[in-house]
Amino acid sequence: MGFIASLRREWRLLRARPFDLAMLTWVPWLAMALLCWIFAAGQPYRLPIAVWDEDHSALSRQLVRMLGAAPGLQVQQSLLNRAQAQDALERMAVYGVVHIPAGMARALKRGGAADVTLLHNAQLATASSLLQRDLRQVVGTLSAGARMQALAKRGTPGQALRTRIEPVKTQLVSLFNVSTNYEQFLAAALVPALVHILAMTAGAWGVGRELRDRTLGDWLGARACGPQVFAALVGKLALPACTLWLGAVAAQLYLAQLRGWAVAGSMAWVALALAALVLVSLAAGAALAGITLSLRMALSGAGLLSAPAFAFSGVAYPLLAMDSSARGWALAMPYTHYARLQLQQWQMGAPAAQTLPVVAGLLLATLALLGLASAGLARGLRRPERWGAR
Repeated sequence: MGFIASLRREWRLLRARPFDLAMLTWVPWLAMALLCWIFAAGQPYRLPIAVWDEDHSALSRQLVRMLGAAPGLQVQQSLLNRAQAQDALERMAVYGVVHIPAGMARALKRGGAADVTLLHNAQLATASSLLQRDLRQVVGTLSAGARMQALAKRGTPGQALRTRIEPVKTQLVSLFNVSTNYEQFLAAALVPALVHILAMTAGAWGVGRELRDRTLGDWLGARACGPQVFAALVGKLALPACTLWLGAVAAQLYLAQLRGWAVAGSMAWVALALAALVLVSLAAGAALAGITLSLRMALSGAGLLSAPAFAFSGVAYPLLAMDSSARGWALAMPYTHYARLQLQQWQMGAPAAQTLPVVAGLLLATLALLGLASAGLARGLRRPERWGAR
């Protein structure tokens, strides 16, 4: 069966099976829209915290007011003892508890020091890091103000106060994602990761379904040779490739145009790389089905390979911090290379020539995987006893 005949046959099958058609059209599109909506806020704001104030001084009350004024924090509770603090954290009623020790104001008036403690659940890594950042800023501002006031009372000239407080300053220069916005880098990276999972599953399902339903011979023809199998396979995968790619590009354009996250490099190059990712994912799923001649094994392999791809990509956890075995696994995954290309094009504005090897590598991997899938299916044609296996 040729490319056109296989394409038409797949379209008739999808029209007759609404569930299969939904998994290639509106279900993935809805999932991508949900991802974009989840990260629409950009940054978490007004994270609930509690205050355990044992000082009960004007300075501690000022600190509580400053905590409530910080955009990332919201003081929801005032606690009386350690038991209440532990209970609030264990119930997850708050993300953190700020402990103000007794005698803080008195110690500062005498020229001493005091420690303000943040009790937080480090399991919630994102919330914990944001709480620590905002608390450092608030306490640092309060501490600097108290120190400047004490120095002023001792007769230190106003022009020398800032130098005395902070003689050495740290200057941090953010080059990309200056606002540290989760929508800009996380939503844009998760959409292709989701498409990678869906495409690999679609490739495994589309080919494995023919084996399960004992229709492999009807699809390919009893005497199909290698080139004919290859053409029929490409025709079968053409429809899911188009629907998944169009949905992913629409989501990326939404982030780039409607949400204002302008692409520093070339959006066309990102779309081309995304097409290569969809193709290699479909080919990988089809190869699993062709090699194993089992729908169940193909779907299991697709989940095993695609589901952890984002975790190994270097977006969430630094790739260079992984050990050699984990890094080798990450570099074997196509999504890792696509994610790097997208970051280079979207945020860094890298020249297209720098990312050309990634696109070329993904396309070569697609051809190799399609060849493996075709060889496996040609072998499966000669083994009808394997048809019908789950």
